Amino acid sequence: MSDGLHRQAEPEIMDEAEEAYAYALADFAEVNAAFVERLRELSSGRDTAVALDLGTGPADIPVRVARARPRWRIWAVDASHAMLQLGLDACKKANAAATIGLLLADAKSLPIRGHSMDVVFSNSILHHITDTGLLWKEIKRVAKPGALVFLRDLARPGSASDALDIVSKHAGNESPLLREEYYRSLLSAYTVEEIVCQLDTAGLDALEVEQVTDRHLDVWGVIPAA
Repeated sequence: MSDGLHRQAEPEIMDEAEEAYAYALADFAEVNAAFVERLRELSSGRDTAVALDLGTGPADIPVRVARARPRWRIWAVDASHAMLQLGLDACKKANAAATIGLLLADAKSLPIRGHSMDVVFSNSILHHITDTGLLWKEIKRVAKPGALVFLRDLARPGSASDALDIVSKHAGNESPLLREEYYRSLLSAYTVEEIVCQLDTAGLDALEVEQVTDRHLDVWGVIPAA
């Protein structure tokens, strides 16, 4: 992918109630279902696990994961109080409170002991993070040897006009606030090449990176034994 468009960082935390509510109201059903299906494929054979969701937002994804993997215990982390309030409501509505634990925490500094997670997953946290080295360091710290890591995130387009086209194509029916948020998120995203460099620096070069749609890239793999 062309790197003609330089990254323009956006705020790490979506803590305004209006923003969180607009995000929760948006129709991410197809995207979230695709994420969970890919996680289910990657986690084949891991019927039981302690899993960590980073940047859980309104918790739609861990609720879906809990249905797909009912024997997993899932810790869902977000630094936004407003998002976790919505997530709490979602877990209660889905009768998933016994399976999903919500944590208010920064993904770059987790209150979780080292080498305790069998699975670490995240949908769309990476583009919020500027000091990505701290995020990858925490993922490496909390994951057990042999743990599965799966992140899906936005991929930065080659130009601002490409970003506008993606917004129009995939969020044209959403609210003006959400379309603006989506545009800013695309400009704040990383390229495949940038993430490969991040992983090399973090000692996580065993993980793979691939652009999988016109706007998404995946990072996945297994943490090797020390």
